Amino acid sequence: MSNLAGGGSNERDALYPPARLISDGRLQSNQSVAFAHRDLSLAPSGQPPGSFSTELKSTVTPRTAGLRVDGSIVGGFDFADEDGRIVSEQRQADFRERINKEQKIKIGSENLLEALVSKSAKQTKEQRSKVESELNSSNRKIAQLRLQLEEEIERSKGPSTPSRNRLSGLFRPNVSRSPTHVQIAPSLDPAAETETESPSLVLAEILQALETQGMQPDYYVERANSLVELFKRHATLKYDLVWSIFGLRMQTMLLSDSREVVAAGYRVTRYAITDRKSLNIMRGLHTDYLVVLSLVKEGKASVEREQALKFVRAFIDVKEGVKEISRAVVRTIVSVAENNEDRLKSMCILTLAEILIRDPSLLVSAGGVGPLTEALADGTYAASESLVAAFLYLLDMPSTRKYLSSGHELEIIFSSFTDPLSTEGQEQKLKANAKVIASILKTWPGLMALSTQDFTAITSLLSSLYFPNPSMRDLILELLFEILRIKPPSWSSSFLAGRRLTTYGRVASLKTETPTNTITQHSEDGSSQRSLVDHFTALLLAVLIKSGLLKALLYILQNTEDGALKRKATLLLGEVLKLANALLPSDWSADLQALPVLFLSASNFSAEHRFLATNAVYQVDSVNRTLYRSSSTAALPGIKPIEESEQIGQTRETDQAKAKANALVDEAQFRSLLLESQVLNSINHTKWKWDLIQFIIEGPLLNPKRLDEAIKATKFVKRLVGFYRPFKYRFSDIRNTKPNRRYVKIGCALISTLLQNPEGVKYLAENKLLRQIAECLAQLDRMSGLTSPSPLFSRSRLSETLTGGYFAILGVLSSDPKGLLMIERWRMINMFYHIIELKDRDDLVKTLLSNMDFALYVKSPEPYPTFLTGSSHSHLRVMLSKALTACPKSIRIHATRLLRKYAVGDIQKAQKTGTGAANAEWAIRLLVTQLYDPEVEVCEVAVKILEESCNRKHSLEYVVRCRPALDHLGEIGAPLLLRPNEANENSFLSTSLGYHYLDGLDYISQEMDDWFLGRNDTYVSLVEASLARALTEQAAKPRHSADEAPERQDYGIVPPHFYRELTRTAEGCRLLEEKGHFDDFVFTIREYGMEQNDAELILKVKGCLWAVGNVGSMPLSAPFLEKTDVVKWLVKIAEESEIMSMRGTAFYVLGLISRSLHGLEILTECGWDVRTTTLGESLGYCLPLDLNRLLVVKEARIAAGELYDESRTIDTNMVITDKDVVNAKILELVVNLGNTVLTKRAAGELLQIKAKKAVGFQQPQLFRKVMRILECHHFRLQVQRFVIDLFDKSVLRKIVLEEEDSEDEQ
Repeated sequence: MSNLAGGGSNERDALYPPARLISDGRLQSNQSVAFAHRDLSLAPSGQPPGSFSTELKSTVTPRTAGLRVDGSIVGGFDFADEDGRIVSEQRQADFRERINKEQKIKIGSENLLEALVSKSAKQTKEQRSKVESELNSSNRKIAQLRLQLEEEIERSKGPSTPSRNRLSGLFRPNVSRSPTHVQIAPSLDPAAETETESPSLVLAEILQALETQGMQPDYYVERANSLVELFKRHATLKYDLVWSIFGLRMQTMLLSDSREVVAAGYRVTRYAITDRKSLNIMRGLHTDYLVVLSLVKEGKASVEREQALKFVRAFIDVKEGVKEISRAVVRTIVSVAENNEDRLKSMCILTLAEILIRDPSLLVSAGGVGPLTEALADGTYAASESLVAAFLYLLDMPSTRKYLSSGHELEIIFSSFTDPLSTEGQEQKLKANAKVIASILKTWPGLMALSTQDFTAITSLLSSLYFPNPSMRDLILELLFEILRIKPPSWSSSFLAGRRLTTYGRVASLKTETPTNTITQHSEDGSSQRSLVDHFTALLLAVLIKSGLLKALLYILQNTEDGALKRKATLLLGEVLKLANALLPSDWSADLQALPVLFLSASNFSAEHRFLATNAVYQVDSVNRTLYRSSSTAALPGIKPIEESEQIGQTRETDQAKAKANALVDEAQFRSLLLESQVLNSINHTKWKWDLIQFIIEGPLLNPKRLDEAIKATKFVKRLVGFYRPFKYRFSDIRNTKPNRRYVKIGCALISTLLQNPEGVKYLAENKLLRQIAECLAQLDRMSGLTSPSPLFSRSRLSETLTGGYFAILGVLSSDPKGLLMIERWRMINMFYHIIELKDRDDLVKTLLSNMDFALYVKSPEPYPTFLTGSSHSHLRVMLSKALTACPKSIRIHATRLLRKYAVGDIQKAQKTGTGAANAEWAIRLLVTQLYDPEVEVCEVAVKILEESCNRKHSLEYVVRCRPALDHLGEIGAPLLLRPNEANENSFLSTSLGYHYLDGLDYISQEMDDWFLGRNDTYVSLVEASLARALTEQAAKPRHSADEAPERQDYGIVPPHFYRELTRTAEGCRLLEEKGHFDDFVFTIREYGMEQNDAELILKVKGCLWAVGNVGSMPLSAPFLEKTDVVKWLVKIAEESEIMSMRGTAFYVLGLISRSLHGLEILTECGWDVRTTTLGESLGYCLPLDLNRLLVVKEARIAAGELYDESRTIDTNMVITDKDVVNAKILELVVNLGNTVLTKRAAGELLQIKAKKAVGFQQPQLFRKVMRILECHHFRLQVQRFVIDLFDKSVLRKIVLEEEDSEDEQ
């Protein structure tokens, strides 16, 4: 029965009657006696108020009609509604999880096949067959799951309608009922017979049935469930309740001796809640006493206690409903939260955390802060980040910060690290606390809270590195890696394992790796991304260094015997020095790089431990050199990075040089290579040495003489080309696995080599390969007249075999004019046109489009047709245009993404040949056309690609010349007009041409007014949410191909701001000055920058701060900054504001302003230091010379009488008095129960008084006084239960039903 009311999992089910034991002692299935089981419902109902999951995590339970979702914690304290949207999200998550599982199986199978390649084919034939079968099964499952996921996503986007099943035909629709009507099973619901009756009549009948006394508990539970279902079907019915009748029925149920009936009473009352007025009425029914009595009961009354807690939680869901929660109830919840053995402990802690946010004075007066801090320190609470979020919320503003008496509540988490003797064998507790510390240090209020008293808390954490506790040291080092956002390089695992740096990580290969450091890449021209995360990391790094980080790491290097720990500390030290060099001003980082303490020890020849210091210097230097080699120079400020296109160009030049060198082999060597490849010795391709074949194709065969020899003098080329002929069913029957895809790569290389030589072109034109490929394509062309029962390019063969590789070969042909002529010769272009018209072969159409090359060519050799010169009317491009406009949505999206390769283009190729610019213009024209597609998804893809193409000034100007109309796209098209490229600072407003174009559309004036009147405030929420997500979430794995536009997750990057883009040109600055908006922003900052209480005004000030910062970051902003002198006001807010988030906003804004030369000079005058490049240009990272000026705030003290609203309670001094001597003694002893020294003696005396049958234990007035004592003082849960059990049960009935006699009243 513990699950009858626990959590959202049973919430949509009815509350079950008491369980019956069957013969084996187990509980009988609830479904057999359940009233109105959810499987019989015809429409989903919402999550009831106050619901929760006792497991603190989502639970998915399979059922026949779909997935079922428990109400669980989402974010901080929100609880997911169990509606169609949440169910759809859970289904999508389940599909993604299953896809990831199958992907892992697929990757494992492919890796195993790769391992089997090096072994004998005969020995591994059976094993290979099994692995390939498993791989094919995984591919099929992945395709099916992806299809189901897409269908679920499409279904979730559409309007949600109530699901109907075959039971819907049994009932006639009733127009008087709400659209979300839930039918009830006729055999179980007494109201089903009166389906056509008015809901009010049904309510009256149920309430009348509940008036019957002396029935079994099942009777009342079933009627209560019927009442709940009635409230679900008719949401407005509860607004018309007659509380004099309804309340009496609920009181009777809550006073029942049956726990199930009491639980049902709480449930019905909870569903009757409407607003704060209804809560006030319920409290008038003495529910406070009833809830307290239910919560203090023993664990066996789990159903009743859970429903009572849900009833209290429902108060929080109502606007200002927390004001109706009495302190007595909160005291009881606190007592439950302090009981470690109570199963409701976790949910009581969560409830207290919610109350702390909604009404901190209530919780603090009830002593609820203690259990929350203890839960953080214990490390056993599963949702500790939620508790941290509650405390950080209170610390932000002085109006709420005053409720935390000491202001150091969060520092209790560090106790597990500062007391190493008590943490032996408690690694899990240390890990939990380290996770909490990381979450605190990733927020601005958390960093400021831990920076008080000269960074005592952070210093104590770093001082723990001096304790010789390996596990704790390792955990702290991992914590430092996380909070500094350091992702170890690829070679770190080998280094930490003890391998030497010279045995892996070759410099040549390391330089080709993508930089793994999280530092935003910078360039000498000041065009780096405006990363708020890096700015915050710079401040955090400065705090750690000031707190003794380097000294602690150096101590580990010189004084530990653990080699793994020493290597990890060495790696961290190298990364810290690298971060300091990249982010901190030169005054901060210059001394750090020298490591004076370590070098002093190493140079002291008289010291005993000089060799340890010397070894540490060598290790740090070695790691630093390896880090430098393995990272791009872009991560090092002051050094201009190598462009990606330059790297690609260098790689191509290197490959070409290698190919030329490989081609220079003599005749004897060439013949030896041919014989060694085994192609001339056998026609069995499994015996061929494909690595050597690839070397021959990409090397010696590039020499015309060697190619002519291979064609005419040997069968090498003949057998290779024959291997790829479709109707020989050799290449076309090979399974589509990762190891086998090398055959496709080698086939493409062979065709490319043949196309580079006239003899090869002649041989390819006369070979049957292309003719057979054309015949296979004709099998799918309905106009060709050729048919086949099993076409080579069928859906199954395309996915399971390498037949899709033929399109890759055709793609190589399409990239060369001579190859295009061969495609035209066999009429393949006509077949392409007919293939893209196939409605049921999306896979084939996508494969075809993905492999074709649509690039232009400057000049075509004679005597080839003129269309091969790259005219925009070439057949391939016409085919792509047809796919972009006439095909289904999925094909149109795919074809639009293919344009990215041409729209973004190869910069180096554009500069050398001029074809890149022409390709970009052609692609941009098509993308502009896609902006008018009827499907929004297609427009979104086109906008993203156009946005990326505008990174190049030429493309930006061409897009402007195309004059796209984006009004119909709304917010979707706004990024294209507004968003700049973070590398080249290009946007529509960055040029005079774009400015006048937008001005002609009246876009600038409308957008300017929109931002001034409201968008500035919205921008604040956007940037704060982006920063919070960037600091907390892990980097997502990319899920896009090379041709697709990547989903840019620019979290932590300054979002585009209209005023920043406006001030890129002189015309925009002139307009801004004429409008006077900048002066209005400065006036708001001056007048209200130090505001502490008005939330709306604080939001307005933050919006003005971001507007000023974005304008001040532009080179043309000097007149605005000089005239208004706003920088000094920003510095004052950053150093003196009492609101922590306001200080953080000013800190980030100053970083933006420091990017301009004039802003940098002003900040230097104000006592701030800025990180600059070797050329003196700012990188946007500024710090005050004294960190305490930025991070230390004044302590807020609570005023007398401000802690708690005294109208909601009664003074203790009035409660403990009584005229009767015995009653006065009872009250005194109850007070003594709160004293641990007097508890035992007081309990004994109370039992003696109880044994004498004192009249006071039957008096409601004394019971009230005792309850007031329990409210005003802190008692353990067992003590509260003991005190309440002293009174006669009839006392509570008298109070609730107001049956007290005149003597009791006196």
